[in-house]
Amino acid sequence: MKGEGGGHILLLLILCYNRHTMENANITSIALELGIKESQIDKVLELTAEGNTIPFIARYRKEMTGNLDEVQIKSIIDLDRSMTTLADRKAAVLTKIEEQGKLTPELKKAIEEAAKLADVEELYLPYKEKRRTKATIAREAGLFPLARLILQNSPALETEAEKFINEAFPSADKALVGAVDILVEALSEDNKLRSWTYNEIWSYSSIFSVVKDEEADDNKTFQIYYDFSEKVSKIQGYRVLALNRGEKLDILKVSFEHNIDKMLRFFGARFKVKNAYIDEVISQAVKKKIVPSMERRIRSELTESAEDGAISLFAENLRNLLLVSPLKGKMVLGFDPGFRTGAKLAVVDQTGKLMTTQVIYPVPPASKAKIEQSKADLAALIREFGIEIIAIGNGTASRESESFVADVLKNFPEVSYVIVNESGASVYSASELARHEFPDLTVEKRSAISIARRLQDPLAELVKIDPKSIGVGQYQHDVSQKKLAENLDFVVDTVVNQVGVNINTASPALLSHVSGLNKTISENIVKYREENGRIRSRQEIKKVPRLGAKAFEQAAGFLRIPNADNILDNTGVHPESYKAVEKLFKLLEITGLDGSAKTKLQAVNVEEMAEELELGQETLKDIIADLLKPGRDLRDDFEAPVLRQDVLDISDLEIGQKLEGTVRNVVDFGAFVDIGLHDDGLIHISQMSKSFVKHPNQVISVGDVVTVWVSKIDKKRGKINLSLVDLRELN
Repeated sequence: MKGEGGGHILLLLILCYNRHTMENANITSIALELGIKESQIDKVLELTAEGNTIPFIARYRKEMTGNLDEVQIKSIIDLDRSMTTLADRKAAVLTKIEEQGKLTPELKKAIEEAAKLADVEELYLPYKEKRRTKATIAREAGLFPLARLILQNSPALETEAEKFINEAFPSADKALVGAVDILVEALSEDNKLRSWTYNEIWSYSSIFSVVKDEEADDNKTFQIYYDFSEKVSKIQGYRVLALNRGEKLDILKVSFEHNIDKMLRFFGARFKVKNAYIDEVISQAVKKKIVPSMERRIRSELTESAEDGAISLFAENLRNLLLVSPLKGKMVLGFDPGFRTGAKLAVVDQTGKLMTTQVIYPVPPASKAKIEQSKADLAALIREFGIEIIAIGNGTASRESESFVADVLKNFPEVSYVIVNESGASVYSASELARHEFPDLTVEKRSAISIARRLQDPLAELVKIDPKSIGVGQYQHDVSQKKLAENLDFVVDTVVNQVGVNINTASPALLSHVSGLNKTISENIVKYREENGRIRSRQEIKKVPRLGAKAFEQAAGFLRIPNADNILDNTGVHPESYKAVEKLFKLLEITGLDGSAKTKLQAVNVEEMAEELELGQETLKDIIADLLKPGRDLRDDFEAPVLRQDVLDISDLEIGQKLEGTVRNVVDFGAFVDIGLHDDGLIHISQMSKSFVKHPNQVISVGDVVTVWVSKIDKKRGKINLSLVDLRELN
């Protein structure tokens, strides 16, 4: 027993040593890839293992991480996870090859140095347990010696083959075919040849597409790909995703163009002798085995890279949309347009509380009498509730409704309207959350409320919607939905915590994105508010059921309590720093945050004061920034949406005309801007600057209010091309 116990302990020590070695290797690799110090990476992984969230680490552990932001911290965690997966697979492959007694020092070194899972699988291929193949059957029938004779270019092969005739291969010709199958399989598993072919295709081959079923492409969406060709090494991600979608819809046929003759010559050079059978082996190995396999791998890698790019772009667009400046303190009328079913209206007050709903019929096919009555109804609502802004959804009948609203507002010069991106509003309005919030309202009326609220506070409303349903990306339905969801959720969490959340007004949906909180705790907070009234301090938060010490630590700094007894409760200052702030106030002789106090705070020598308070310098900088602007909303630094009072028609436009608009979406090839027309105008990447622009997001972001010039008008198709540069400067 003693010996067994000692053996178990020894095994445990070995496992712990191997895991520690792997972790150290991960840290070194991550440091090289991200250009971050190993000590920073080690601390991030340590803090994560202790249950700390990314927003908490980024905001309140800056000294420990060397001031890494959320994106850098997430990159470290993601890379560590993927490297651990790669290391685990390498260990499994090495074990399996070693069990076969075929693990050479060279092979072991190659596997250990492989940078990608695909490279590990390529090295493992010859040793992988296979399903029964033609080559397997031929080997079992004893045809391996005949295959060797082919390689030796033995004379009278047909005669030699007769010696291998058996039940499975009843003729010399069939025996030779079986021997060729053995050689084809062996050649097609040669890692060096596969690696050469892979690099050859990446460097010199092209991917091309032709139309397969033009009738299936109703809107000619894929017309530019009906006869398309691009070098594999140069093809852009959005084109890869377009080809994939066109192929999936059976509109396009996608293939590769290779220099097959060059490949055959390269493979042929590996053989000392030549004969017709060897030529057949080379041809089959290249055309039927290796090239198709490498094509699949490269299509997969192109797709993965394109998906990563699309997800990254979607995430950036979503972040900018969530950070759109809220229109606070306004009475808003949400206007959900519709033709036959009418327009659904919802009036919400300055806090987002629903005041009333109504249905009107403002556009055809409604009768003239109904349209006139709708004008009177809208005017009555504006007068009764003191409406300041009308938020019109950009869906079906949007521009017709815009004309109707603009006509009514001629009598209300103090009222403006704005077109609101309603993507996802219908998803929210039919959700369990919306049914719980407004159980007595129809889906359409809930949608009108959502449209109004997302103008007042885009962040608070958009968090109620699955991020994938918010249309600010490209090909979001064609990418890995799991990876997309993970990245978009990260963006939402990051923005929510950077902005901060009013614990007394936030919905459970918004609270659930706060660091340390989950769905259950968020619902408990709302229930606690309903039962006990307004939460008056951060300390009181500890009374919420299921909100333990760790959750409080992670969440407290991101929860705001306006009008709290302690002004720090409405700032980003964490409760763990309250005593230090009290000492700071005492040293500076501050009693309240008036003008004099702010002057003193701005004059603080951060280095000296941090030492006096036993705080990190970065933490003190953040504390001072919060004290200078208590209750500050990060989104106030961003531009508010463009408010309008009159409608624009395509016939009103002319080339070179200067306009103002709001960026609705950014894609790889440009950006779409709402200038008040039925469809958004496109700024192509080539029209964004007089100098070279690598990607549109270097110049422009979702939510930006931009000045543009009309560069092209297609009245027949209702399409407008715009430029960020005055056309006179381009000429």
